[in-house]
Amino acid sequence: MPSDKLDYLSGFGNHHASEALPGALPEGQNAPQRCPYGLYAEQLTGSAFTAPRSHNRRSWLYRIRPSVAQSAYRPLPAGDWVTAPPAELAADPNQMRWDPRPLPEAPTDFVDGMLSVAVNGDATAQSGCGVHVYACNRDMTERFFYDADGELLIVPQQGALTLRTELGRLHVAPGEIAVVPRGIKFQVRLEDAAARGYVCENYASPFELPGLGPIGANGLANPRDFLAPVADYEDVGGDIELVAKFSGRLWATRLDHSPLDVVAWHGNYAPYKYDLARFNTINSVSFDHPDPSIFTVLTSPSDTPGTANIDFVIFPPRWMVAEHTFRPPYFHRNLMSEFMGLIHGEYDAKAEGFLPGGASLHNCMSPHGPDAETFEKATHAELEPAYLGDTLAFMFESRYVFQPTPAALNADFRQRDYVDVWAGLRSHFSPDQR
Repeated sequence: MPSDKLDYLSGFGNHHASEALPGALPEGQNAPQRCPYGLYAEQLTGSAFTAPRSHNRRSWLYRIRPSVAQSAYRPLPAGDWVTAPPAELAADPNQMRWDPRPLPEAPTDFVDGMLSVAVNGDATAQSGCGVHVYACNRDMTERFFYDADGELLIVPQQGALTLRTELGRLHVAPGEIAVVPRGIKFQVRLEDAAARGYVCENYASPFELPGLGPIGANGLANPRDFLAPVADYEDVGGDIELVAKFSGRLWATRLDHSPLDVVAWHGNYAPYKYDLARFNTINSVSFDHPDPSIFTVLTSPSDTPGTANIDFVIFPPRWMVAEHTFRPPYFHRNLMSEFMGLIHGEYDAKAEGFLPGGASLHNCMSPHGPDAETFEKATHAELEPAYLGDTLAFMFESRYVFQPTPAALNADFRQRDYVDVWAGLRSHFSPDQR
């Protein structure tokens, strides 16, 4: 019984309950002897059973057929989706940048349109992440997908998507993000002729909101603005392909029905979306440029406190008012490795070349910062309050070094002269003048 209307339940990491038919959720227990409407009870767990209550992720699904009603899996041919650890790849200290990935000409769906740019860690050890770009021009219709290797943070850059998931629908447009947890089945349909964007495949602990520390109770991303779908099932038959990403390979199984047959569900393990325009930006109102950690939307913690497996950071529209300050991001070398993308507009640390849909990679301790033109402009600018309105960039920042993939290294849209943007930085040193 699909719905043309999209509704949401609000809250991040909270327990939700949703039913598409009245009384479909059992009362008082999770798996009664006979579920309402003749449904099957099925639990989906995204954490160890004994994980602390605050980090225990699970949802109960009440579906028309259990997930086990499927054929045997068969391997699919290898594509451009790479998973860590790739034996043949080596990390590279060179700064790298790519133009926007061209949209496909042949019919290509979301799964087939995935190209891995860089990976790190080890998916089988549940550490690190993969960074991908997708480009597609065809709906997934008789095809569905789930990822057993990690959760997917989807960042559209061009073209809105409808994510039809087991637990309901999410409409996600550029300027918004969606997270599909590990193992949840879904389908991607396009709301425009073609779509392009970025994906972070998180192999490790699920994304959560960062701590606020001295900021206090308010600021950055607010829990109430993260939205989960309501139950929305379909009871249809057909020859259905379910693609699974498992241990770095793609597999397929056949079903005689749609896997989107969950009539009701409750729990805290669900897909969700977030509008980046709702991010409450914190910035300097005196002097100096703050560290990018102040712009963290979501974090995947590691076993080292304060050192993330992945941080998802954005650089949204904001006022710049710092006095006596070089306002663009300063020159720096980091322990953390940085993959950046641009959703729209311009990025204030680059005069040109960093385009919407493009990307850059600066690995651990590789120097980077504003290009020569930006440096000259910023050091001579009148420091009046200025509003950066036409911009929305983001960063996947990880404690692990990224290994670029052969497809990304050899891509026609890679900028092989990227390092030259700093060639014009000349010496201004004068020992006789302060």
